[in-house]
Amino acid sequence: MNLKKGLIAIPLSTSLFLGGVATTAFAEDHAKPTVTTPASELRTSLDHLLSEHAYLAVETMRKGAEGAGDFEQASRALMANADDLSAAIASVYGDEAGKQFDEMWKGHIGFFVDYVKATGANDESKKQEALDNLANYKQEFSKFLETATEERLEAGALAEGLQMHVNQLIGAFDAYVAGDYEKAYEYEREAINHMYMVSKGLSSAIVQQFPDKFENTKAVTPANDLRSHLNHLLTEHAGLAMMAMQNGIDGSEDFEASAQALANNTEDLTAAISSVYGEEAGAQFKEMWSGHIGNFVEYVKATGANDEEKKQAVLDALAAYKANFSQFLETATDGRLKADALSEGLQMHVDQLVGTFDSYVSEDYDSTYTNLREAYAHMLNPAKGLSSAFVDQFPDKFMGEMPTEMPKTGLGGTADQGISLTSILLAGFAASMAIAMLAVRRFSGQTK
Repeated sequence: MNLKKGLIAIPLSTSLFLGGVATTAFAEDHAKPTVTTPASELRTSLDHLLSEHAYLAVETMRKGAEGAGDFEQASRALMANADDLSAAIASVYGDEAGKQFDEMWKGHIGFFVDYVKATGANDESKKQEALDNLANYKQEFSKFLETATEERLEAGALAEGLQMHVNQLIGAFDAYVAGDYEKAYEYEREAINHMYMVSKGLSSAIVQQFPDKFENTKAVTPANDLRSHLNHLLTEHAGLAMMAMQNGIDGSEDFEASAQALANNTEDLTAAISSVYGEEAGAQFKEMWSGHIGNFVEYVKATGANDEEKKQAVLDALAAYKANFSQFLETATDGRLKADALSEGLQMHVDQLVGTFDSYVSEDYDSTYTNLREAYAHMLNPAKGLSSAFVDQFPDKFMGEMPTEMPKTGLGGTADQGISLTSILLAGFAASMAIAMLAVRRFSGQTK
């Protein structure tokens, strides 16, 4: 395969990645930091599609092992995600490269399916064949990306990252089959998290390769790292919540493990808030956030009991939550986020999760996975809004410089360019702790 012929000479199209981003010039080195640049949108697009791939792949393999009624719909959702990724590559490198990507990417999904089938048949030779095919895939795909990025990403390091992806998905599946559900969900969360390192490395390579097309903005900045982290935790919240609700109504053996994974996501969000505003504010956040998760659990129980009155009571409680939480965020951000608009977004989140669950219960699986993908993608909106408000509120804390040269590493290997989560959060908010705590107390006084 002549990869170079299909990739290097093709002009960049930004139609998919840039969408409605304004085309005004950016000068990030001296301007006020922002999370809404062309490079920011590219990184978020890759955050979305790559993390969704890992999430859907794990869940589809699990459905295959169960022989679940919605396995085919889960598979189609995974392939629809692959179509979106292929379109993204084509919008950057052209149709020929998009087709090459599509063939390889869907091929590796097929190898995972082969592994699931072989496991069900207790065919160790077929399992090994699937693993061998995945090993060949990682070499071919690594070379594809090295060539596409004009060696800004190196094939050897890329192969290591791809092997990690394979190990995480296979590990999650094997653990599930063995009944080690806690380990299965640990692997799932690791697989999702790993893809954010992939999107960080790939987006950085692309914007350095085509700086004019991205208006000389950077994918890796302190502000963008914050937005990407919120992309991660909020989309993961939605994904884990939807599967925990399914497991709850099914009475699945892995329900407790899936609920614990969702609780661990809450702990991560709470730790972030606590590192910014202190333990008291973190406890207030956790109480509200955990409360709305508890409401969804009650909705599952009421559905199982065919208790329409209780279901309505839960929806009423969620309506009260959205009002309180929206006011909390408006106060904390000094009005940069408006409670009315926040409330509308939270209602959409509620409607999407409830709609996904209701369609699953009624076995309308086509609607289930349409709603599921919409709910996952929707969480990118609050991530953008929150990160934008935070950076606007404390711009001096997000002015850090990034290296102009990208180290020759694999996907996810650009950590040296960025800032750790802890330093991002502390840098972004530590100086404002007194103001933030005052806002939290003021809000608490308003709601008593």
